[in-house]
Amino acid sequence: MNNTININELIQNEVNRISLKYSKDFLDCEDLIKITGLGRDNVRTLLRSKDFPTTKVGKRQVVSVLNFVTWLTLNNNKSEVQNG
Repeated sequence: MNNTININELIQNEVNRISLKYSKDFLDCEDLIKITGLGRDNVRTLLRSKDFPTTKVGKRQVVSVLNFVTWLTLNNNKSEVQNG
């Protein structure tokens, strides 16, 4: 029995799930609040973090679903987000 977790497959499945659920490829502050359960201030701090893969669209900061899931998967062992 192969118990090895294929991280690429895990990421792709989660990207597909979130993209279908929210019908979008980019997430904004409100989406991240719903997905993570974090408060608005914490999500805004996350969006400003140097380590978080945001894209600026006009005055809005968004994150692609792929970048969010990848970041979350690869950074799940960090205890807190550092202010950028």
